[in-house]
Amino acid sequence: MTNHETRRQILYWRLLAGVFSGDQQPTLEQASAGIVDDLGLPLAVLDAGISIDNVVQRYPAMRAEFDGLDFTEAEQVPPADAAAGDTTEGSAPEATPSETLQTIGAADVRTAALVSKLLLNVFATGSGQVSATQLAGWQSDANWLRRCLGEEAGSVQGVLTGLEGELVSRMRLREVLADPHLAAQLTPSMSLIEQLLRDKHNLSGVALANAKRLIRRYIDEVAEVLRTQVQQTSIGTVDRSVPPKRILRNLDVDRTIWKNLPNWNPQDERLYVDRLYYRQTAKRTVPARMIVVVDQSGSMVDSMVNCTILASIFAGLPKVDVHLIAYDTRALDLTPWVHDPFEVLLRTNLGGGNDGPIAMAMAQPKISDPKNTVLVWISDFYEFDRSQPLFEAMEAVHRSGVKLIPVGSVNSSGHQSVNPWFRERFKALGTPVISGRIQKLVHELKNFLD
Repeated sequence: MTNHETRRQILYWRLLAGVFSGDQQPTLEQASAGIVDDLGLPLAVLDAGISIDNVVQRYPAMRAEFDGLDFTEAEQVPPADAAAGDTTEGSAPEATPSETLQTIGAADVRTAALVSKLLLNVFATGSGQVSATQLAGWQSDANWLRRCLGEEAGSVQGVLTGLEGELVSRMRLREVLADPHLAAQLTPSMSLIEQLLRDKHNLSGVALANAKRLIRRYIDEVAEVLRTQVQQTSIGTVDRSVPPKRILRNLDVDRTIWKNLPNWNPQDERLYVDRLYYRQTAKRTVPARMIVVVDQSGSMVDSMVNCTILASIFAGLPKVDVHLIAYDTRALDLTPWVHDPFEVLLRTNLGGGNDGPIAMAMAQPKISDPKNTVLVWISDFYEFDRSQPLFEAMEAVHRSGVKLIPVGSVNSSGHQSVNPWFRERFKALGTPVISGRIQKLVHELKNFLD
């Protein structure tokens, strides 16, 4: 084993020990310090308590190195038993261990040190109370990891969300919110918003004001992203039953030429037009109705937040009439506040059970024109003993002509448990459950409205 490979493996063994045991190994710590010093890197690279932002602030030249980390190359670590070799008589010749290890150089050791720093900061979260500064540092490090992973970031998003939720739960959030200086250090995220929504009834004064400020800020950030995805949505569909107006601006030149091609006279090289074709531009005047029903039980918080914001955006479009219902064991009509997701979220109560038929009883009277209505139902569909009545009601709504879109989850990670009983029946009905990134739901809604 080469010296470079040995040093790289020491750094990775230290990383594994830090993530899985949390205890420092004196031998690995001492060896890693020597390696980092030889590489010309600061010892801050070994300190999980110092965020990447702090490192690049102290050592600006390292910013480009962290920005350029290639996790694909970092993962190419030869197995520890590679040196033993394993050849089978008659098999094709393979590269020897020494040939493989020749590719490991000082640059690879340096990459291992930086990768270890980033992964240790993100995944070695320790135990005990978490401060606002620590949470902000972790969130920043997690963003560094997402940038480095690029398109592959989605594969770890669920893990990162879970880690962030654990860190938030270890904070004395009420005390932090009561201190304007500490509250200002908080970066709004789904995990933090969930905690704030659960605890909002226990907050008052400055703490409540700071909590509302964080919720409003998060809503605005998410809305900006979703608005970009929705902004191309058509404001109405063409009504084919209305004859086109025979005016010059509606003339379809390409279609007119194509339809009259049989009248081409090659002798005088002229096209004789005996019929003009016009574009149909009349729009339907009846607004499309969108009914969004959201399960507000604790397991659906991220989907509830995203879909509440999305409903408000569609409600701002012309020719779209949006209604919003939230439910657990009771149903609540939130349509009067559908344009303001902030007010909607403040009126929700997270937790409790699921009673879908109660929500359906509130939604069905809103269906006046089935073929011009879309029903979006966001839930994990765990309905205790009322699964059959809810599905039968949904099936009836679908067969009446309503566009039914069952949604299991629309969040950043795409991970959500959906009742398999419902999943199979929705698929057989031709309305498979949407589960994944919110772009899927946006696409379905845009197809309905176009």
